[in-house]
Amino acid sequence: MQWKNGDTTNGQVVAGGNGQGNGLHQLFRPTDVLIDKETDSLIICDWGNSRV
Repeated sequence: MQWKNGDTTNGQVVAGGNGQGNGLHQLFRPTDVLIDKETDSLIICDWGNSRV
């Protein structure tokens, strides 16, 4: 997953690239993605790892 904040040509990888798993850089069955405009944050609900 890549986060692009105002720049449509460059982004920052914030999760993924190593397959599914339970590492902090991995997702396992993500179900929802939200963008909090007040804090400019990307929020991912990762059901398989029971974390947000």
